[in-house]
Amino acid sequence: MTSKERVKRALSHEQVDRVPVDYLANPGVDARLKRHFGVRPDDDESLRQRLGVDFFEIIPRYNGPRLHSDLEGRKTDMWGIRTRWVEHEDGGYWDYCDFPLKDADEERVACWPMPSPDDFDYESIPQQCRESEGYALLIGNPGAGDMINTAGMIRTMEQVLVDLTMDEPAGLLFMDRKNEVQLEVLRRSLEAAGGAIDILWLGEDLGTQRGPLISLELFRKHIRPRHQKFVDLAKEFGIPVMFHSCGSSSWAFEDFIEMGITIVDTLQPEAKDMSPAYLKGRFGTQLAFHGCISTAGPVAYGSVEETVNNVRETLEIMMPGGGYAFSPTHMLQDNSPTENIVAMYDAVHRFGRY
Repeated sequence: MTSKERVKRALSHEQVDRVPVDYLANPGVDARLKRHFGVRPDDDESLRQRLGVDFFEIIPRYNGPRLHSDLEGRKTDMWGIRTRWVEHEDGGYWDYCDFPLKDADEERVACWPMPSPDDFDYESIPQQCRESEGYALLIGNPGAGDMINTAGMIRTMEQVLVDLTMDEPAGLLFMDRKNEVQLEVLRRSLEAAGGAIDILWLGEDLGTQRGPLISLELFRKHIRPRHQKFVDLAKEFGIPVMFHSCGSSSWAFEDFIEMGITIVDTLQPEAKDMSPAYLKGRFGTQLAFHGCISTAGPVAYGSVEETVNNVRETLEIMMPGGGYAFSPTHMLQDNSPTENIVAMYDAVHRFGRY
């Protein structure tokens, strides 16, 4: 069974040979794993093969002009979001800073430089698909269609929550301009792929550890109708949607089902109403799941034995009836020991067979 067959069948609740496997890690973890397995730093394929990964992300690369300049000690992306490097005891990360549109009015947001869908490389997509044809191919990412997080990176989280609550035109305009670009890029990418893409991936962090980040009313007013455009695009191309959300998000799953979303991603088990048993019992016949192995759980803070037991227990809950793909809940972080990560992937191949 190829990875493409395994993923498509498993996420449709059909019989497969083993649970599909995905891999998400920050650069520090990725480098450590490659050293551990004797893999060259640029050899992503060998690491995927060693871990038994079944998914591959197709990326339409941006080839347009530089829209925003870096500042001293800062990086700035194509949307104008700025980050600065922050050291911590296990390494470091690029954290959001400056928030250049924090106090922007609607006129300034309307003039803010954003990438054009014309400036992405669609010609390379058929080749990307051919080179990875055995994998289940994803297009998009957790930031596709995302409104709260992405806008929060440039306006602050506090301002974005005010934007949604108060129908603030400037904040909503930023979200809509960004989403219009992403939607068109995804459309052209799917057309270029010629039917090779298997899943459209989009996201929005909807929860804290303790409950919803916003009300269901606000979700239905601002988030759901904007995400529906992405779901409808996937329907046009006959592929399912996988929805990423950190934190407690199961409160929105009934709406996901109504919208036509069939796969949910991340599934942090320590968050409210997100345990594998709760999700499988409540939604297991209507939704498929991708995630559940917490990057804040035993893989980060436990022993090898505890990591293996966590994987085995999760699989025992999620495997029956299909509809599950094994994945960390987010990027594996620098505080996760190499031996735990290796044990995690060895365990899924040991206990994840039907």
